[in-house]
Amino acid sequence: MQIQANRCTLRALEPSDIELLYLWENDPEVWHVSGTLAPISRERLARFIEEQSYDIYATKQMRLIVDVEGIAVGSIDIFDFDPLNNRFGIGILIYGDENRRHGYAHMAIEAIKEYARNTLFVNQIWASVAEDNVASLMLFRRCGFKVCGVRKAWLRRKENYISEIELQCLL
Repeated sequence: MQIQANRCTLRALEPSDIELLYLWENDPEVWHVSGTLAPISRERLARFIEEQSYDIYATKQMRLIVDVEGIAVGSIDIFDFDPLNNRFGIGILIYGDENRRHGYAHMAIEAIKEYARNTLFVNQIWASVAEDNVASLMLFRRCGFKVCGVRKAWLRRKENYISEIELQCLL
């Protein structure tokens, strides 16, 4: 499966992606974004790729690699797919400072919106973003997402709590 997004291609996970996923999933710098609390093994990642079903109606989720001219720069997740109410959540990771601020995340989200609208016939997409993740908040707003709620003191950051901003995009 591939979804074209200008210079980006959103593609299915491949066995050759294990090392990238291992790097991304085990980087403590991004754990606060993904909710990860512990390292994950290559074996578990290999099983994840092997078991990954791209029947979104069965799994209610899908992970795609954001590929720019043959180089994987990140991933985008669809989760909590709800075909009854025609909605899902998304999360995106563009890994490494060298890959950020080139518009890849924007292109990927716009491609997911088109896929949602024209293939899955989804009515809306939502995202949850920590209030201190200013870059992601700006990204989602540029992609047409509107703030629809705030979960006060929702996420723990060491000794304090921060709020989580809920955003949605009606298609």
